[in-house]
Parts: sequence; structure tokens; C-alpha cells
Amino acid sequence: MKESKANKVERAKGVYQSLFAEYPDAKCSLHYKSPHELLVATILSAQCTDHRVNQVTLGLFEKYTSPKDFAYCDVSELSKDVHSCGYHNQKSKSIQGASLKIVEEYGGQVPNNLDELVSLPGVGRKTANCVLGEIYNVPSMVIDTHMVRIMNLLKFTHTKDAKKIEFELMALFEYKNWVKLTHLIIDHGRAVCIARRPKCGVCVINQLCPSAVI
Repeated sequence: MKESKANKVERAKGVYQSLFAEYPDAKCSLHYKSPHELLVATILSAQCTDHRVNQVTLGLFEKYTSPKDFAYCDVSELSKDVHSCGYHNQKSKSIQGASLKIVEEYGGQVPNNLDELVSLPGVGRKTANCVLGEIYNVPSMVIDTHMVRIMNLLKFTHTKDAKKIEFELMALFEYKNWVKLTHLIIDHGRAVCIARRPKCGVCVINQLCPSAVI
């Protein structure tokens, strides 16, 4: 039987409250000191762990200290600097291209709206929403692999399309909780709802999850 929208909203509320109680300190795990550093770190995080990105940016942000440094750098040298994050050639081009546009079109300031952010080279909705939520306190939802997987397990969505998932979840969760929700799901995905070996028996939302095996 198809679940009603009202029931999904109620279940979503329970999921959020339970995860918030379990992971009250959940937050962005990427290290940054400025909006531009977060943008760079998020671009590097595609198909790469946040832990690896933080190892790389430790030295990277000492070498390149401003958007201008990234904008006018030797892209082949930048590629070597970010090599261990994977897809280094594409990521270095994206970082330089985005930085160049920020410096030359936005006065060195990272844009604060979705349309302008996604116009930057290498910046998609995931990166844009991360910056909007973390830096500008704009209610936004980052759909990463944990969100795709766990929201499908919860039957809040039945697609792998990140944009569709984003809008479906926006209709279920309170907008003031969108930013925090992603961090809660990521922490839960790392600690309990692990991709190949979910620990349903100790999961705080197992009673709300149609996929739970208890």
C-alpha cells in the first residue's frame, strides 16, 4: 500500500528528531577558514573522502592563500598538489576556473545564490548547496552518496537522481533542518547504516525504517 504524504512527513520528523538526539554535534567535516576554501574543499571531495581532502588542503591552503592564488596558478602544478584526491586534472581545472570567475566577475567574493554558484566551472548543485548552507545560512540540502542510499532505504525516495531527491526531501523535512539533516545522515551512514553491513539492530531509527532487518 502506498504511504500517504502526511505519514511520510510524520515519519521524517521522527527520523530527524532521533538522529539529532544521537548526533547533536554533527557538522561539516571539511576543514576551511573562508567561503572560498570551503568551495575548493567541496570540489575536491567528489569521489573522495573528507578525511583525504582535509589532509590535502592542510598544505594546499598554506601554499594558495587567496582566490587570486588559485585563479592565476600553474594548473599543472595545482593538479600535482591535489593528485591524491583523484580526478586531479579535472578538479584542478575546475578550481582554477571557478577561482578565476570569482576574482574577475565577483570581486573575489564567493556568490551567495544558487544560480551564480552553479555558473562557476566545476560547481554543481551539491557544491553550491554546501556553500549556501554552511557559509550563508541559506536552507539547502546537500545530496551526497549517504543521502541517496539512506533516503532510499527509508523509502522517502525511489530514485538515485540527486536533484529529484533534493526536491522530494524538501517537501518532507522542515526547511530549518535541511542543512543539519545532511550532516546527521552522513554521521549515521558512517557509524551505523554502513553500505555493505548496516547495523540495524542498534539503529536509533530502525522502527521508522521500512528496510530495517532486526
